Amino acid sequence: MACSTRGPAVLAPTPETTETVTAPVRGRSRRVALLAGVILLPAGIALAWWAASAAVLVTLVRMILLVAGVLLAITGLGRVAGAVRGKPVDVVFGLAMAWLVLVVSAAALAPWLPLNNHADAVAGLSSPVFAEPGGLGAEHPLGTNNFGLDVLARTVHGARTSLLVALVAVLVGTVVGGLVGLVSGFVRGTTDQVVGILSNTLLAVPPLILLIALGTVLDPSVRSIAFALSLLTIPSMVRLARANTITVAQREYVLAARALGAAPGRLMVREVLPNVLLPVLSLAVVMISVLVVAEASLSFLGIGIEQPEPTWGNMIAEGQGGVMEDHPFILVVPGVCLFLTVFSFNLLGERAQKRWDPRSTKL
Repeated sequence: MACSTRGPAVLAPTPETTETVTAPVRGRSRRVALLAGVILLPAGIALAWWAASAAVLVTLVRMILLVAGVLLAITGLGRVAGAVRGKPVDVVFGLAMAWLVLVVSAAALAPWLPLNNHADAVAGLSSPVFAEPGGLGAEHPLGTNNFGLDVLARTVHGARTSLLVALVAVLVGTVVGGLVGLVSGFVRGTTDQVVGILSNTLLAVPPLILLIALGTVLDPSVRSIAFALSLLTIPSMVRLARANTITVAQREYVLAARALGAAPGRLMVREVLPNVLLPVLSLAVVMISVLVVAEASLSFLGIGIEQPEPTWGNMIAEGQGGVMEDHPFILVVPGVCLFLTVFSFNLLGERAQKRWDPRSTKL
């Protein structure tokens, strides 16, 4: 009589049983995340609000508590959004894009917004000097400076000036540098050598020294500062466009079009340029944040846009000489706006590079 040596049969889990087991676990984790978010979000908002309004605390302690409250609120918002959608949500990127929309919209509409005096020092004589921030319903929500000029109005108009200078400089640098790099990488030979020497020469000069030298020669206007800042953008754009052009020019469809008798101009415009444009644009987004900081540095040093025309740089410079100790909002308001704008453009540029630049590592 034969006896079976096989052990007991093991049933493999079916998709139905797996879904039945994991569904309660998923639902429980989403409820826990939602509960944590509901607790952290109002707690962070309350802490930030209390830190901003608690005048009895030292300024440094208030700033630390304010930052902690904001981080708690962002964490709570991320937990709530992730629990609602059922997958992780990049709340920081969403908030950064919302901030950029707000800043760009306010800068574009600044002349038509109902803002107080921002540049007329004579008219500011009738306004209180160093008025403390009074909240949304006050005449001066973010206070006034030493000339009685409204800090909120100056911040909005300063964003208009800073962003205009950075955008014009990036536009000029992208167009000029991109075209020069495209022609250099496609033609090669002597043209490529000359362009390489010129771009390496500009890159060899320290950027701040170059800007200071140009700032002392040029008049302090938006056009002149934008021209000076564009010189920082052109060499990087030339090198990026040249490298991508050399790579694209060796691909099969370009070689096939060349073999069929396509003119060099048509090859550059129809075949090479569309593949070079997106990486160049991704670098341009990153360069906006760099040039915003560069413009603020020039204005802070007194060789950029001059007072009373506001920029974030010369507004930060108003906090020198012990003013920050007594009136910290003079420096904190433009400093926070500058930080958030640069941080947001960096996030946007990083996201653009991951999507458009084939050399970027996709994590």
